[in-house]
Amino acid sequence: MSADPAPASRRLVVLSGPSGVGKTTVVKALREQHPEIWVSVSATTRFPRPGEVDGVHYSFVTDAEFDRLVADDALLEWAEFAGNRYGTPRGPVEQRLAGGVPVVLEIDLQGARQVRSRVPEALLVFVAPPSWEELVSRLSGRGTESPEVVKRRLDLARVELAAEDEFDTTLVNTSVDEVCDRLVALL
Repeated sequence: MSADPAPASRRLVVLSGPSGVGKTTVVKALREQHPEIWVSVSATTRFPRPGEVDGVHYSFVTDAEFDRLVADDALLEWAEFAGNRYGTPRGPVEQRLAGGVPVVLEIDLQGARQVRSRVPEALLVFVAPPSWEELVSRLSGRGTESPEVVKRRLDLARVELAAEDEFDTTLVNTSVDEVCDRLVALL
């Protein structure tokens, strides 16, 4: 007799950590190496950046559409950042989980806390930098943001790093492939 499969919600993994830690790079590699794992596409009120495709990178919605999603409880979690709102549509996540498909959410600390309260069985994974100095180097070395924005991101990173104990496990991002392998093992 075989053991009962884990509840569908146990296949829900929340990936979070400070800006610059490499979450997006990890998710990109995860998608390439394991297409059977579904990565949720967030809804956002911000405008698309060059090269972003609606429904692939984000679902771009108006403020009124986002208000409706919130009012209808159609978001698993949502937050406001830099004047724009971001959220995880509940329906597609629940459909994949019900079908036995592992789901990964790449979201911020506030969203991870919301998912924890709504889906306590979800696995919350904190992605940490090898060191504070490495995180500073990664954020400063991007060269895509002003010193003020980098400072704000580092201030927020301190808060996020202090919340690491709220997560079920921590993966230190010294190697994208190692983090991917460990994520797959957790799923």
